[in-house]
Amino acid sequence: MISVNSVTLQFGKEPLFKDVNISFTDGNCYGLIGANGSGKSTFLKVLSGELEPNAGSVAVPRGQRISMLKQDHFAFNEETALSTVIIGHKNLHDIILERDKLYSKSDFNDADGHRLAELDDEFNKLGGWSLEAEAGKLLSSLGVKDELHTQEMKQLDANIKVRVLLAQALIGNPDVLLLDEPTNHLDMETCMWLEEFLIEFNNTAIIVSHDRHFLDKVCTHIADIDFNKIELYTGNYSFWSESRELALRQRQDRNRKLEEKRKELLDFIARFSANASKSRQATSRKKTLQKLNLEEIKPSSRKYPYIELLFDKDAGNDLLSVKGLSKAISGESVFKDFSLNINKGEKVAFLGPNDAAKTALFEVLTGQSKADAGEYQWGAAVKYSYFPKDFGPYFQRDLPLIDWLRQYSDNTDESFIRSFLGKMLFRGEDAFKSVLVLSGGEKVRCMLAKLMLSKANTLIMDEPTNHLDLESITALNNGLIQFKGTLLLASQDHAIVQSVADHIVEITPNGYIDRPRYSLDEYLEAEAIKNQRAKLYSVEK
Repeated sequence: MISVNSVTLQFGKEPLFKDVNISFTDGNCYGLIGANGSGKSTFLKVLSGELEPNAGSVAVPRGQRISMLKQDHFAFNEETALSTVIIGHKNLHDIILERDKLYSKSDFNDADGHRLAELDDEFNKLGGWSLEAEAGKLLSSLGVKDELHTQEMKQLDANIKVRVLLAQALIGNPDVLLLDEPTNHLDMETCMWLEEFLIEFNNTAIIVSHDRHFLDKVCTHIADIDFNKIELYTGNYSFWSESRELALRQRQDRNRKLEEKRKELLDFIARFSANASKSRQATSRKKTLQKLNLEEIKPSSRKYPYIELLFDKDAGNDLLSVKGLSKAISGESVFKDFSLNINKGEKVAFLGPNDAAKTALFEVLTGQSKADAGEYQWGAAVKYSYFPKDFGPYFQRDLPLIDWLRQYSDNTDESFIRSFLGKMLFRGEDAFKSVLVLSGGEKVRCMLAKLMLSKANTLIMDEPTNHLDLESITALNNGLIQFKGTLLLASQDHAIVQSVADHIVEITPNGYIDRPRYSLDEYLEAEAIKNQRAKLYSVEK
């Protein structure tokens, strides 16, 4: 349990939070949500004690341990993966260090012996003898191979480091678990494991995530940051979102009726107040008008971009044929003898633990790189637009945003370009901001505006939700659902894949699975596919 008492945190003139009072109790999992810049990650730092509030306090019962997912990938460079995880159980790790120091003393005395006995007793009580085994099991569950457990962190890839740091946060059953974007760089299998871990977790968990499916699966409550306050709601993310929309509609309907009544009264007063025979009645109506309390709805600070993906010309039915494609990167095969047929209008989701395989496939299909073997053929009248995972090269020139987008438009009229920028929430003077200073999320919205301007009937999108907030992800999800063309999509966002895709392709280290006419959940639940996947993932290279 953790209690927040009258907490205020302020940087500069405006507070991030003001006079926040909230309690997070045992046995519950809280999704901490809010617009980008609302202070979600900062609030976790306040809860962990890393950051002191300007006013108020955070209370944790004596003896309870808080564990937080670290974001510094270089903090443990000299440690092995296994020892990095063990460091996460601070109490036990401190005991281990002190025991080792005592055991190494050359002038060991009676006082040292007594202290060592105390440490050994505490070590046993905290489960010290099983700590290394637990750390290894966590690493394996999170997809870190056994041979990597003894490697130093500086030798590991970034996506493996993320998993090690996540294991560090989970070790030892902490009383309060704080997770900031824990699903980043995790494949769907590992996300599913983490979901089950948190569902079974009996203590307090507080999570910041842009993954709506993940929040729905694990959260019992939603803590919403808006207007410098944090409000607590029972239920998962979808329940919060739908309830909020319903309440807003009800309040709008109620206010609409009040507004209609107000107009009726104003009309009556205007028409009859000068008429002597009606003056008493008009005065009465004035009093009624004054008593009407038009309930004010405070608009949310959240803003949703508008994503509409249209195209001018339809493609032919046989959209894409792939035969025997193979590709290796630095001598290591990422896919081999890959064949696939895609028809017009299909929305194909590409799954698999190796992101490089999906990116390499997309780069081959868009002509950015060459396959080592095999061939592919796009169908008649196909016009595709590619959204790459690495969009950095698009933003290397110092251009005002309006000129950057104008490069990709046949219509270069300023009002036309501004209309697309407005849809992506760039308004007013934002149009003249240099693209060099844009945040990751802003750059993604620029790429989505470019995508809309392309009017392509086929979209190829590699992890388009990276850097986006929940509102932009929701807008993109809706846009892809409404899109009438063909889609090739690589995404770890379960909700988008489930709601959009009707064809699943999974690239494994030892082959691939191609299943048209399957949704994601149907694919994951089919017993025959489970058996096929198990065989492909268990085959030794």
